[in-house]
Amino acid sequence: MEKYTAIVLAGGSGKRMGLSVKKQYIEICNKPLLYYSVHAFEKSDVDEIVLVVTPGDENYVKEEIVEKYGFKKVSAIVPGGKERYNSVYEGLKVTRGDYVLIHDGARAFVTKEIIRRSMDGAKEYGACVVGMPVKDTIKVADDDGYVKDTPERSSLWMVQTPQAFFYPLVKDAYEKVLEKDATGVTDDAMVVELATDQKVKLIEGSYDNIKVTTIDDLDVAENILKKQNHC
Repeated sequence: MEKYTAIVLAGGSGKRMGLSVKKQYIEICNKPLLYYSVHAFEKSDVDEIVLVVTPGDENYVKEEIVEKYGFKKVSAIVPGGKERYNSVYEGLKVTRGDYVLIHDGARAFVTKEIIRRSMDGAKEYGACVVGMPVKDTIKVADDDGYVKDTPERSSLWMVQTPQAFFYPLVKDAYEKVLEKDATGVTDDAMVVELATDQKVKLIEGSYDNIKVTTIDDLDVAENILKKQNHC
């Protein structure tokens, strides 16, 4: 039986929120934001969950998230690094499995269906990312803010998470990229693209699978959770 591990990144500071509480702990519908993504993986077919948190928050997350809500699949809670890619690698170092799904904890609205598609995609393609086609026309700007190009909209996707991979592939890719210079790396697929010849498959996510980033996202978040019957 193949083993699937979910790495959930929950080390954000939430500076763009302008709040004293870190965004992953902000309560929406009477539960912290982080609860919802962990809950989705707990109820999915993944075998284990690794939480990567802000250094110093390990005990808080253990007591106030994992133990409080009875999450049984969480196998490790580890401190993250300076940048996102450092945090991902900290999670990869304690992962032991065949496939790994890397997910931003601030994407609280991931569903079991999206997770299942990610698992299947990792097994079939070796590397896949969740996303959705863009709805708006996209403009590429030059350094002075003038339009330089208008890419064909039909070829553009908004990339989300989970991003799922054959574990040895992504672990090796991260090690190669981190040995050099990871500056400019914005997602896990980019690491695989830079370090390997592996093609990355785009698979269907959801327009509701947003990342909570600003204070304005909180009202949207509550509406999505109501639609998912969490409120």
